[in-house]
Amino acid sequence: MFGIAAPRVSVRTAIPWYWRWLAITALFIVIMMFSRSAYEFGRKFAGFDQSEADHEMHRLGEANAKFEQEVAQLSGSAAQLERQIQIERAAYADVVKQVRALTEENVTLKEDLAFFQGLMPSGGKEGGVAVNRFIVQNDALPGEFRYRLLLTQTGQRGKDFIGRLQFVVNVQRDGRKSVLTLPAEDEKDARAYKLNFRFYQRVEGTFRVTPGTVVKGMQVRVLEGDSKEPRLTQQANLS
Repeated sequence: MFGIAAPRVSVRTAIPWYWRWLAITALFIVIMMFSRSAYEFGRKFAGFDQSEADHEMHRLGEANAKFEQEVAQLSGSAAQLERQIQIERAAYADVVKQVRALTEENVTLKEDLAFFQGLMPSGGKEGGVAVNRFIVQNDALPGEFRYRLLLTQTGQRGKDFIGRLQFVVNVQRDGRKSVLTLPAEDEKDARAYKLNFRFYQRVEGTFRVTPGTVVKGMQVRVLEGDSKEPRLTQQANLS
């Protein structure tokens, strides 16, 4: 169509498609760089610097590693102190045990000294029999009791002391009191109660009562020869 009413036509040089894509890519890169610059500028304007943040993170990491090392050292020191305290406690317990053992040994030595002093004859004095360390204690088993005592002959010892022992045990059960005699009348073997010594004789044995029975006291009687009258009686120390 020609004339005044005809549309306008513009004639341009043809551009290859790869140049168009190259231009679009360059424009996109420019826009990205501009956006990156604007982002960095905004962070710096807001007071945030990546390099300073990285430096601070590195410093905090080093400080944390240092603190962890110090904590490990302190933990090791605390463990060592705890072991030292345990060693000192064990040593203290050993010292207490040694002191207690020495105290008991001292008491035993004093008793032994008194015992041997009693064994020494005193001029012209007629000999006699003495009961030493008479102790009765509850044994490990229920209703079982163990007794021990030491018999000595003092003064002039012209002959051996020959006799026997008899024990009288006072017991109580359910509010009722009774007496137990050792050895029992029907006991055939009473050799453990026989006495035959010049200086001393140790006696030790056990007896049983019904579980639940309370031993209120125990007495030992020393009889000489075939006599039925005791030459000496003594009460035991219950423990």
